[in-house]
Parts: sequence; structure tokens; C-alpha cells
Amino acid sequence: MGAGGGWTVAKRDEVKRFTVWSMVMLVLALGATGFAQKKAAAPKFTNADCLACHNDPSMTKDENGKQVSLAVDESKFGASIHGQMFQCIDCHTDVKDVPHSTTPAKPACAQCHADQQKMYDGGFHAKALKAGVGQAARCVDCHGGPHEILPAADPASRVSHVNIPKTCGTCHGQKAVMDNTGITTAPFVSYQDSVHGKAVAGGSEKAAVCTDCHGPHQILPTSDPKSSIAKANVPATCAKCHESQKAEFMQSIHGKAVTAGNGHAPVCTDCHGIHGIKRPDDPNSSVNGQNLARNTCAQCHESVKLSNEFGVPGRRATTYLASYHGMASELGSKKAANCASCHGVHNILPPSDPKSTINPKNLVATCGKCHPGANENFAKAKVHLDAPLAAAADMGSKYTRLVRNFYLLMIFGTIGGMLAHNLLILRKKLKARRNGHVHIAGGDRVVVRMTKLQRRQHFTLLTSFILLVLTGFALKYPDSLLGLVFINETVRGYLHRIAGVVLIGVSAYHVFYMARYKEGRKLVLDLLPTLKDATDIRDVLLYYLGLSKNKPEFHRFNYAEKMEYWAGTWGTIVMAITGLVIWYAVTVATWVPRWWIDIATTIHFYEAILATLAILVWHLYGVIFSPDVYPMNWAWFDGKMSEEQYRHEHGLVASEEKPVDEIAVTVKVIGKEIQQGA
Repeated sequence: MGAGGGWTVAKRDEVKRFTVWSMVMLVLALGATGFAQKKAAAPKFTNADCLACHNDPSMTKDENGKQVSLAVDESKFGASIHGQMFQCIDCHTDVKDVPHSTTPAKPACAQCHADQQKMYDGGFHAKALKAGVGQAARCVDCHGGPHEILPAADPASRVSHVNIPKTCGTCHGQKAVMDNTGITTAPFVSYQDSVHGKAVAGGSEKAAVCTDCHGPHQILPTSDPKSSIAKANVPATCAKCHESQKAEFMQSIHGKAVTAGNGHAPVCTDCHGIHGIKRPDDPNSSVNGQNLARNTCAQCHESVKLSNEFGVPGRRATTYLASYHGMASELGSKKAANCASCHGVHNILPPSDPKSTINPKNLVATCGKCHPGANENFAKAKVHLDAPLAAAADMGSKYTRLVRNFYLLMIFGTIGGMLAHNLLILRKKLKARRNGHVHIAGGDRVVVRMTKLQRRQHFTLLTSFILLVLTGFALKYPDSLLGLVFINETVRGYLHRIAGVVLIGVSAYHVFYMARYKEGRKLVLDLLPTLKDATDIRDVLLYYLGLSKNKPEFHRFNYAEKMEYWAGTWGTIVMAITGLVIWYAVTVATWVPRWWIDIATTIHFYEAILATLAILVWHLYGVIFSPDVYPMNWAWFDGKMSEEQYRHEHGLVASEEKPVDEIAVTVKVIGKEIQQGA
């Protein structure tokens, strides 16, 4: 053929190759069509085919000598997530015929759930199984049987949010099961009683359940750094629900220490607990205000180890508990400041931080939350009452130390002297009574020792003083029996203040009584100290030591009664002034340096000890325990005492410048009750 329109050799070869490839593709297409027809013709088993046999409840097989059911409940399977989405042979892939000639292998969840299986294999349960702990949980233990598994969104599912605790509890709540694993059931029991457990039991879909903290599949022990409950990871775990609290915590001194890898720094569970977390207003909560100092914060801040290791001041709990705040809190006060009241909760910062609630510039605002009107002077108060005052350099601590030492010396000296004095007299009186040398008989004639008006003043003083002692020492020693009597700190505080006002009131009335009434003026004149009182002390000691045979005689009041009266007067003035200073501390702090209030508090406490011991050792001896007045001098009750007793104790009233018969006349000066037989 010619060059313009004929076939060339190249074109013929190209056509030939195209023809060959077309034939090959046709053959392949025909083969694929035939394979597809053959595949379509092959039988595919449906669920109905399998259930035709397995819906029989009596179908079982022998497995290691135990009959195992092979039945499948058609209705439950149909409602399950697998029954709705798959055919039986999708899991039982080795089934080739119906009925099958060989026993199918148990399907592996990993063929669909490879990621979950991988996490499970690295978790605590899988490792326990490998170690031979047969009770360790498998997939079916948590999700249920493979033919009845429900989606987590279904309220009836074993892994729905509200059912998780119950599901975990099938093992972790059974003592018989857990004893074989060496793990206690206490965490599960604690969780049930926690704020989370109670909320879930009430139907909450938000409260934390086991899997929220431990994870659903890769459950790891706390010792594993990858565990969601490893110490460093706890803030992030809790932040799933408590993000704002975590943000504050991570900026705090504790959070920064955790970030820096300090294993001693507390995280959420160190303060709130682990499984038994309770609401802060629950009295049993570890973060309840009354439990912070003694238990929660004290775990670290009472520790000497913490002080030595990180330079953090120790004994913060005991020094807080020694303060009014601590003592009031121990008595049940919900208003008294606790650790969190001053330092914050999650946002705790060191004093050097300008944002810290205890930074010097912020103290007025912090104190002002409870003490309206607080100023910088008031805010200088020591919240932690450090025991070693001798080491303190500030002026207030030095003066407070001096006052305390002065009172300690005075208490030991005064009360010791009173004890020695009374024991010396008691010894000789008991000896004389045993030998029958002394017999003071009561007669028909009585004299009036105290008038009605005096008895009323005395009784008011007596009751207010006793109430002050009980309510005062109940605050100082809240763990004592007194602390148990006054459970409510608010009531105790009101009673103490009321008793104080009554004491001040009766004292003021006593001054009026001495100025207004003749018997009052006579009373104060007879109580004035004289030179004879000094010689009487000397003569009494010589007589009862056996160095003199002359027993001294006394006027209407002896030196002991005069000392007690004037000491009581002085003590009342001191207690009234210091008590008012403490009561109105915020106002007083605007007038005087803050350490004056600290000194007033110290004086108030030690003066109370001195007064109480003086009454017990000195006054009660003369009224109750002296052999001369056995079983008691009842003048405080009815104002009367026998004439013979009066002669014995106050002989000079009957002998000096008056005949004995005028004793009644002398007493009559006190009041007219002797004529009325009162």
C-alpha cells in the first residue's frame, strides 16, 4: 500500500496487541461473573438458623464435668447491641454449616474491639488473670453475656453510668470474692457512703463513678505513672468534673509543688479523701472546718519532717488549736476561723505572694470577713500561738512572757502558801478532835452572820463565778469533761458573757451597798486590814507549829477572811477589765497596740486559774473542810451560826469592851434579822 492511505507494519502490530488484551479482559470478566454467581449461590446462615437450635433452654454441654448452657434467649439477643447489628456468624466466623459439625471456638472481642482489648491487656485485671487470679474481671463480667450486651446509653446496661458502681461492686463489694485477691472491700463500701455514691444512687448522671477515675479498660495501680489515679495525675482526673477548682489548685503553692515533682505536696485526694469523699458541710468530711486543723492539714503541717525537709514551719495545728479560734472550733463552733478561712481552699499561696490571703497587705480584709471593722493593728494578732514565747523577738511576746511567768510564780507561791497554811492548821485540829480536846456544840441561841441582802449578793456572786469558771475552762480545755458539757460554742460564749455581766453588775451594786446602807459601811470598816492582822498571821503559825501555847483571838473578820475579800475584789476588777478588752478587741485595737490585747488575754486566763484555786483551797476549807465547821458553815445559806461557834471563831467580838451577853447586840448592828429569828 502507498504511503498516504495504506497499513503500515507498525499499525498492524498495534491492532494485534489490542485484540489480544481485549480477549484477556473478556475472559477475566467472565470468570469474575461466574465466581460472583457461585458466591451468591453459596448459603449464608441467618440468626434464625442458629436460634432454631440455640433458643432451646435445655441445650447444654459438658465442660470439665460441669453442664454449661448453650441456650440463647432470642428476645434478649434481639434487644442487645450485637443482635441489632450483626448476624451470629459475624462473631462465630468458624461456623461453616448448620448444624455445625465441629464445636465453634469462643469468639474474641478483639476482632472488633482491638483498641479496647489492647488497653485491657495492659490493665490491672488482665495482669491479675495472667498471675492466676481467677476472679479477675473479664469483658463479660462487666458488659454481661455476649448475647445480652446493651449499649452504655441504655439505662438497663451494666455499664450505663448509674449502674457502674453496682457492676464493679459484684466483685469489689463482695468480701468472699475480694479476700481471695488480697484486696479489701473498704473502698467500695466507702464510695457508697460518699457524696459521689449517694448522688449516683439518687440517679445523677454527672456524679463520678468508678470508671470516671480509674478508667474503663486500662485500669492501672497508683504506682504506675500512667495511671489516672497516680498522684501527679489526680488533679487532671478530678478536673473532668471540677475544672475551675483544678485551675485554682494548680496556681497554688501545693499545685506548683506537685508540678515540680514534689511527692510530699498534697493533691485532691490527700485533703478530700479517695473513695469516701463527703460534702464539706458534713461533720465527718475531712474538709469540714472542724476537722481541718486536727486531722487534714495536720497531716503535713504538724510534721517535723516537713519542717526539716522543706523549711515549712511545723506545729501549725497545735499552735492553732491553742488559740481562741482553735478552742472554739473544738467546742463545735462553725463560725470560728479554721485553716481555710484564712489561707484559702484551693488557692493557697505563700505569705510572700501579693495575691495570698495572708499577705500582710491583705490581712485586714481576711480578718474583716469575721471581724467587721478590723484594722491593721487588729490584724497583727497571732493566729498561731507559738509555745516557745521566749524565742519571740516582738515586744508583745516579751511582755506576754513576763506576765505569764509572773502569774505562774504567783499561782505556785500563793496557792502553795494557802495549802501549807491550811494543812498546818488542819493537822492540829484533827489531832485535837481525835483526842477529844475540842468540842464545839451548837446551841439554841444563834446569831446572824449574814443578812438577807448580803446573802443575795453572795449567792449572785457565787453562781456567776461558778458559771464563768465552767464556761471559761470549757473553752480552754475543749477535750475535757467541761468541753463535753458545753457542746454548743455559741451557747457557751453567751453564757460566759452573761455571767461576766452579772458579776460586774453585782460588784457595782456591792459598791453602792457599802455607800448607801449602814450595814454596808460597817461591813467595809470591819474588813479593812489592820496591824493586828499581820501579828495574827505570825501568832497563828507559831501556835499551830507548836511554838506557842497562846491561840490568837479574832474580831468579826480574821486575816484570812480579809485577805480573801480584798483579793476577790482585786481579781474581779482585773477579770472585768481584761474580759471587756477581749470582748471588744476590734474596738480596743483602734486605741492601743495589738499586743495589749494579747497581754489582757494572758492575764485573764492566769487570773482565772489563781481565783479558782484560791476558792478551792482557801475559801472552801474555811466553809466546808475545817473540822470546826463540820459538816458545813451554813451561814451562806440562811445567814445563821451558833453563838458558841461564833464565840470560838470571833472571840474578841464577845470579850473586848462588851460582856458576853452583848454578842447578839454586836451582831444586831449588821441588821435586824436577829430579832426576827431570820
